[in-house]
Amino acid sequence: MILNPTHRKLFTIPVIALVYLSYTSFTNTSFADEAKDEAPIAIPQAMVVDTAIVEVTSSRLWREFSGHLAAVNFVEIRPQISGIITKVNFKDGQFVNKGDVLYIIDPKPLASIVAQKEASLNTARNNYSLAQKELKRSSNLLAKKMISEQIHDESANKKLITHSAIKEAEAALLEAKINLTYTSIEAPISGQINRTELTEGNLVDAGIIAPLLTSIVSQGRIYADFEIDENTYIEYLQSSFNSDTSLDATPVELRLQSNDTVFNGKVHSVDNRIDPTTGTIRVRALFENLNKLLVPGMFAQIKLGSTEVHKQILISEHAIGTDQNRKFVYVVSNESMATYREVTLGDSIKGYKVVTSGLDQADEVITSSLLRIRPNTLVSPKNASTIDTEK
Repeated sequence: MILNPTHRKLFTIPVIALVYLSYTSFTNTSFADEAKDEAPIAIPQAMVVDTAIVEVTSSRLWREFSGHLAAVNFVEIRPQISGIITKVNFKDGQFVNKGDVLYIIDPKPLASIVAQKEASLNTARNNYSLAQKELKRSSNLLAKKMISEQIHDESANKKLITHSAIKEAEAALLEAKINLTYTSIEAPISGQINRTELTEGNLVDAGIIAPLLTSIVSQGRIYADFEIDENTYIEYLQSSFNSDTSLDATPVELRLQSNDTVFNGKVHSVDNRIDPTTGTIRVRALFENLNKLLVPGMFAQIKLGSTEVHKQILISEHAIGTDQNRKFVYVVSNESMATYREVTLGDSIKGYKVVTSGLDQADEVITSSLLRIRPNTLVSPKNASTIDTEK
């Protein structure tokens, strides 16, 4: 079929209309779907954190060292005479007082020696008395020219010899009595006694081969020995000179590795030389051991305080982060944003760090959730505490 121009024109109009309606319907549908897919923009929520207000506080500087405990008084009990142990008067580990009888060594052999020495002394005294009488008679006879001077001199010499024999006998008797007292072994100090190494029936010897029977350690007070470096020693020495205080007035704190109890003490003594191999000097601190918790030989953490109180900025160790070899904190800005701030730290003071640079007074430092925070994170402070280390 061949269409003429008139028929061709009539046929084209409906087709164009159909295409236009389809395009209009498609574009309206696309715009509606795009409008439907658009979601409202979400506002980020602030992270709740704990904070602390930076303040300049007055506190002591503390240095921490490792040390070990030593008894103020420690005694090893050894026999001073030979004999058989007949009695042990204590239980292992009990507390004993000075003068308590701990052991009894058979006194009978030494008692017999005392009796012998007493008899010898009596003999010496009798001989001296006889020598005195003979010298008196000799003097009378010499005056009458009935004996020679030689015989008189012999009588006088005999008196001197018998008098010396008395002194010798008295010394021997004293020694025998002293040895007899050694049969009763007494506690030389008060303290906790160790177990007995020898029991009843054992024969003990005196002298350099005398065996160890037991030992006693005092409990009222205890030493803590620790080593400090040369620079620290000089610093504390100069500080004591400047503050007109002695080094033994320096405060010391002791904490056991297995216990949180803190013991307060003072410096008792400092060695008179620095060990050239380690560059350190030994310091001995003295502590009261009222609860008997401290035992010689224990290891402990020792904190040595400065002689003067210093004004400085402190922050909690929980607020400090590490970025490679740098230390930093997050400070809350005026826009409630976490701001990265690099800091320089000094000594530790009771769980806080001295800040030598990087913070100013009244800065608000974040002390929690550091691992979850990034720079410019929106935060909401929950607790704004202050530093309290007044010591």
